[in-house]
Amino acid sequence: MSDHNNQTPSVVEVVDIQFRPGQKVYYFDPNGITCKPGDPVIIDTARGPEYGICAAGNHSISQKDVVAPLRPVLRLANVQDQKVAAENQEKERKAYQVCLQQIDALGLDMQLVSAECAFDGSKILFFFTADERVDFRELVKNLASTFHTRIELRQIGVRDKARMVGGLGICGRPFCCASFLDDFQPVSIKMAKTQNLSLNPTKISGTCGRLMCCLKYEQDAYEDLIRSSPKLESFVDTPDGRGTVVEIDLLRQRVKVKLEGALETTEVYANSDIAILRNGKAKKNDPPIPADLAPISGSGKRAKKGQADGELVLDSIKFRYSEETIAEEQVLAPKDTGEETKAPSKNRSRRRRHHKPKAANAQPAQPAEKPAQAAPKAAEGSSDAPKKPGKSRHRRRHKKPAGPKTEA
Repeated sequence: MSDHNNQTPSVVEVVDIQFRPGQKVYYFDPNGITCKPGDPVIIDTARGPEYGICAAGNHSISQKDVVAPLRPVLRLANVQDQKVAAENQEKERKAYQVCLQQIDALGLDMQLVSAECAFDGSKILFFFTADERVDFRELVKNLASTFHTRIELRQIGVRDKARMVGGLGICGRPFCCASFLDDFQPVSIKMAKTQNLSLNPTKISGTCGRLMCCLKYEQDAYEDLIRSSPKLESFVDTPDGRGTVVEIDLLRQRVKVKLEGALETTEVYANSDIAILRNGKAKKNDPPIPADLAPISGSGKRAKKGQADGELVLDSIKFRYSEETIAEEQVLAPKDTGEETKAPSKNRSRRRRHHKPKAANAQPAQPAEKPAQAAPKAAEGSSDAPKKPGKSRHRRRHKKPAGPKTEA
């Protein structure tokens, strides 16, 4: 079993044959004949023997690249075969002109594409395009009476017309359908949107008037890139902060982000340098994004938290600098000097002043007249005389807003 799996793929010998200049090349079995590029040959086809030109000599290809059945080369064309081929070409030109005249005379709504004469002269095929079905029975009778041979008319699509006629695309190269495409792949306008192309029909349509076949070539690659890129208007986190995606560069895998803190500033980041917090535009039912959710811009701050024991880290903690917080910080301060020991009592008085109005609002005016009398007594018989005048001044300063209430 392993020996069978290790075998190399089977190969087959072929020659490349082209029926008309500029048209598609087909593989044929050389049938033991050595062909060189440019040699005229007679090959076997579904329509019988045909005349062709060798485009590439004998060479080997993989069996999987061969479309069965592989028809053989009958022989190399001789002088008589080349003479018949030239006569057939002249007959095709005459048949094309006669058919155009008959179409105009009968008033048929159809566009003639080409006329092909079989190598043995047994029939003439006319290919045409039309928007609707055409009753060409009268046309067939007139052509048969003119050429005295079998007449066939085949209606084809606009893409088949481009394949038969050939030409150059907007890229400057021959049509893909006339060069190497075996069949037409379905192409939709969604492919142009996915690749961020202009939706102008003149820019994304081929000569046949349909969407260009080459839109299919890169579609799979674009779909893979889209899977690894955020959508437009996504909310992302970047090394410079959070923001909204305003532009996507799929091929370079980059995005342009409008930062949250500076709405007029846009920066470009690689997809690997951002974190998606919300993929796509926000919807009504989407939960709000937490303000502290910043896996990239906040990672630098969180890295600072790995310090030794007892070390104070001021990272993203937000302090409210109120009188309570100031008092708590000063209470924890070391007491080395006398001035620093007074600071806690002073801040405790501030703390009491901050909280007293809530508990003593019912009696603000009772001691309003006493501070003036209490000051002399404190000065006569108290050892704390230097402190009490300051305390009375503090009370008057604190009770000033309550003065108008007593007068009222």
